[in-house]
Amino acid sequence: MVLLYDPAAPREVGCIPASRNLDTLAGKVVGFIDNAKPNFDHLVDELAKRLVERHGVARIVKRRKPSASIPAEPAIVNELAAQCDLVITGSGD
Repeated sequence: MVLLYDPAAPREVGCIPASRNLDTLAGKVVGFIDNAKPNFDHLVDELAKRLVERHGVARIVKRRKPSASIPAEPAIVNELAAQCDLVITGSGD
């Protein structure tokens, strides 16, 4: 008898409600999740500066993951969800 194992994780199926749209960035709090890849911090710093200067963003919150290959810790996700009106994730290099 031969046993075969599927290494793929099971897929979650279901509906995720759409998030609300923002009419403006003025006065909003924007969060960033840095994926720990080289240069993403430089991109975030410049983008954050422009969001504040050009669009009136009230505050920037930055959090960094330990590695690009793993998801953000639930505590980070929950913190950003509680504090921010918008969260941007990205990749560097």
